[in-house]
Amino acid sequence: MNFNKPIDLRSDTVTRPTAGMKAAMLAAELGDDVFGDDPTVNSLQERLAALLGKEAALFMPTGTQSNLCALMAHCQRGDEYIVGQMAHTYRWEGGGAAVLGSIQPQPLPQSADGSLALADIEAAIKPDDAHFARSRLLTLENTWGGQVLPAAYVAQATALARRKGLATHLDGARLFNAAAASANDPMAEVRALAAPFDSVSVCFSKGLGTPAGSALVGSRELILRAHRARKMLGGGLRQAGMLAAAADFALDHHVSRLREDHQHASLLAAGLQDLPGVSVQPPQTNIVFIDLAPERAAGVVERLRAAGVLCTGLYRLRFVTHLDVGPQDVQHALAVLRANL
Repeated sequence: MNFNKPIDLRSDTVTRPTAGMKAAMLAAELGDDVFGDDPTVNSLQERLAALLGKEAALFMPTGTQSNLCALMAHCQRGDEYIVGQMAHTYRWEGGGAAVLGSIQPQPLPQSADGSLALADIEAAIKPDDAHFARSRLLTLENTWGGQVLPAAYVAQATALARRKGLATHLDGARLFNAAAASANDPMAEVRALAAPFDSVSVCFSKGLGTPAGSALVGSRELILRAHRARKMLGGGLRQAGMLAAAADFALDHHVSRLREDHQHASLLAAGLQDLPGVSVQPPQTNIVFIDLAPERAAGVVERLRAAGVLCTGLYRLRFVTHLDVGPQDVQHALAVLRANL
């Protein structure tokens, strides 16, 4: 183990393709996906649609684009989507829905588990009146801050949306983490987690460890609309089969091992529980949040970087375990954190 190289816990997006993944990418059969004739992309899309129990799928360069294409496929100009105040689609995707889709967000406060109160959702749905944007979509996120959105809540929220005539979209960037944390068979569980939603976006470049790529799943009609939006947004790719092959490899080899990342996150959190002035949120998946007393927070990210551990945050630090972090890395990171927090 080379501890001269920083232990990078900033995000699970920092993973590097494994040797097996690189070999699969080099061996991929390629075509031109803009013409619809990249066989590896087509195969991945069919596989993912079947896996998540939907009619069709569309490969995307990024999760941000996948979410935006979903919003634009569900909503027209002047429509509105209901979303969490701290949800990725609202807070960390550049305002794309409003800027590029002319779709109004209606953000709502979130509970500690990422849920939106059912009463708040119902109260936010606008009447059919020219004074208001047209409420069209409810968007949820799983996992949210590394927490698995409770299944009973998802059933209630999506049922409410259907009763009120709203479609539903799930930002499932780390949906496979949620599945791995919730069941012994994550490949079966991910279908169950996707079932209540009209559309779901999943990401391959986080815990699954590919260099790039996400996908949107939904009905054939919705995916056709999303395909048009992807083109407008510059998301057409040519020989994308190399990236699709990485995603295929990840589905074959990197889903069940997500539990290792969860175990490493739990190990990291447990090792910091007794530090004074440090509050640790027990992780459900691969993300650990640490809240620091103000006197400990000044310059802490830079201090940890200098000591060889990379993270993000200020008063609240975020550490994300992933494919490239093993048990020895966690132990070394713990030693650094205990000495520098």
